[in-house]
Amino acid sequence: MTNSDTTVSTDDHVSIYGFEAKQLDGTSYSFNDLRDKVALIVNVASKCGFTPQYQQLQELYDRYTARGFVVMGFPCNQFGMQEPGSDAEIGQFCSLNYGVTFPMFAKIDVNGQNANPVFSFLKKNAPGLLGTEAIKWNFTKFLVDRSGKVVDRFAPSTSPNQIANEIELLLGQQG
Repeated sequence: MTNSDTTVSTDDHVSIYGFEAKQLDGTSYSFNDLRDKVALIVNVASKCGFTPQYQQLQELYDRYTARGFVVMGFPCNQFGMQEPGSDAEIGQFCSLNYGVTFPMFAKIDVNGQNANPVFSFLKKNAPGLLGTEAIKWNFTKFLVDRSGKVVDRFAPSTSPNQIANEIELLLGQQG
């Protein structure tokens, strides 16, 4: 995976709106479509102990999508080789096992030299424990408000349902 699969405009440094990313089906997704929406962006994997979180992620998406909420799943194979499948296999797994209908993206790296620019932006704007930017494992979650700003980062062990109150608060605010 190269950085050419995700692009960023240089005129949009403070929000996520300048990014684009390739979806599982190969089409391009413009993060400009997130304007006035609340987003939960997650690095996901199909063979991880946290994989059952897909169910709660889908439930949050179903519950709040009409109010301007979106979940975005970015498969990553950097942690324990727990996302070995192709983009098509990942899509089939998520659909068959968890009924995923939220946007899913092509497999990426979230750390290192080939880190996806979206995740470089997220990590810089919401560092982890003790200010470290590196993502430690699958299912790290980033919450983005209606103005495109990263407002929080959640550990893999934080279940999606534990984030519902913060999502509710952000959905109640106008950008």
